[in-house]
Amino acid sequence: MLGLSSLLWFNYSAVLPLIVNEWALSGIRASIIYSAFQAGYILLVIPIGMLSDRYDTRKVAASGATVAALASLCFALLARGFVIGTLLRFIAGLGMAGVYVPGMQYVSDSYQANRGWAIGVYAGTFSISSGTSFIVSSWLGSVLGWKFALAATSLVALMAGPIILLVGRAPPDGFSQSGNLSLNVLRNPTYLLTVGIYSAHNWELFGVRNWLTAFLVSTAAIAATENSAAMAGLLAGIMTAMGGIGNLLGGTLSDRMNRQTVAAVGLLASAVCSLAIGFLGWLPMSLLLVFLLTYGIVITIDSAPTATMVTEVVDSDQIGSALSIQSFIGTIPGIIAPIVFGAALDTSGYKLAFQTLGIAALAGAGLVLLFTVSDISKRQDLEAVER
Repeated sequence: MLGLSSLLWFNYSAVLPLIVNEWALSGIRASIIYSAFQAGYILLVIPIGMLSDRYDTRKVAASGATVAALASLCFALLARGFVIGTLLRFIAGLGMAGVYVPGMQYVSDSYQANRGWAIGVYAGTFSISSGTSFIVSSWLGSVLGWKFALAATSLVALMAGPIILLVGRAPPDGFSQSGNLSLNVLRNPTYLLTVGIYSAHNWELFGVRNWLTAFLVSTAAIAATENSAAMAGLLAGIMTAMGGIGNLLGGTLSDRMNRQTVAAVGLLASAVCSLAIGFLGWLPMSLLLVFLLTYGIVITIDSAPTATMVTEVVDSDQIGSALSIQSFIGTIPGIIAPIVFGAALDTSGYKLAFQTLGIAALAGAGLVLLFTVSDISKRQDLEAVER
């Protein structure tokens, strides 16, 4: 179900160059349409978390998936400019709020011993589906137009709701009837640090995924191809899909070694890539592909360890609230980053724009260090009390 619904998250980004040309959008306006999806997502993600505690997660997810797909389909059929496009992407984001976090909570409850691996697989599914959306949408858009591309991916995503209702199993431990949101997690400094790490990760990730196709079209190697829009979408899709490997690698390694170390290494590696890519528009196709494959893996390595850390620093009965609040706060940078990127692009081009993403990843690595120090201090205090 997540794989089908995730086709919607970046299908707009995959055909962004075509929409920008047809609607004569500035960098900021193009980013606002993209960020409207995230705004809708964060508006409902906490209420959805409460619904997931009260009702069958499958019904919540199926409803959200259907709303998101229908709104995306309407974008393809009805949107003719900035205002309507922004509104419909916002509604699609509202629907997506009912898909991602309930699924993450379900996985967390279902796996204890290998939770990092399980969350890595879950997040990896999102990356692979998003990458597929880039590839399919950009190719269909270049051949049949962006409206056909968005309509096709939306119709496929529309199958997610019925599928989860037909084949999904009941929640592993049933579901509670309280539906209450616990704000006590906000008093936990260690939890707040994990939210900060996740926020830095999203600033970089969503900034890259929204603007990568447009950047690739401007590179020498892609511009020299016969169909630059399709080739750029293909490479952006491959890079995004490689995030599935990064998620699985990060989650698996975090089960076997220190989760903070894995997250920090991933953030530092992705920061280097983000800081460098704006200066690499001259690379030949072979080297550009190698760089993008590497970038796609390292930019998601920290995702599963960070999400797993969230589930481990709060009490078991607070996991739903912790994941919802984390997703709410952590998605806000995903709204701001593409707009900041677009403003920097309008002012000084891609070299400066990508620096706004690399700096965020470096900040995330710094927060991992603070988390480690805080965690060590907490353990020392507990040992002192036991003695």
